[in-house]
Amino acid sequence: MLGILTALLSGALMSVQGVFNTEASKNVGLWTATCFVQFSALCVCLVFWFFTGRTSFGELFAMPHKWALLGGVLGAFITVTVIKSMASLGPARAAMLIVTSQILVAYVIELLGWFGTQQQPFEWKKVWGMLLTILGIIIFKW
Repeated sequence: MLGILTALLSGALMSVQGVFNTEASKNVGLWTATCFVQFSALCVCLVFWFFTGRTSFGELFAMPHKWALLGGVLGAFITVTVIKSMASLGPARAAMLIVTSQILVAYVIELLGWFGTQQQPFEWKKVWGMLLTILGIIIFKW
């Protein structure tokens, strides 16, 4: 249950953040807004790190899969693409397409067992669910 609530909160926060970031980029520019978003996220993370058990940053260099450290790089591009999509499509359409893309890519990652995930078997019901999601987007657009 906690996982479901956390996922719902995450989706809500992403939608609100996208609107905030889009508005900020209108006033100060795309990359300036993105820099501030990433910098403010760093500040918040450092505060939480300071108060919640400080794992050494040196442990990052001992990680066996260095590609796992690219999340921040992806985060910068996520911020930029969310801003651009919300500015051109509006928050609701952009969020629907973003979530649909997340589901599709996550399913492919599970099917192929990429990035250390446990490989899952193909299931037609998941494909039908994805098609229903896409149909929902088409209906919403009209």
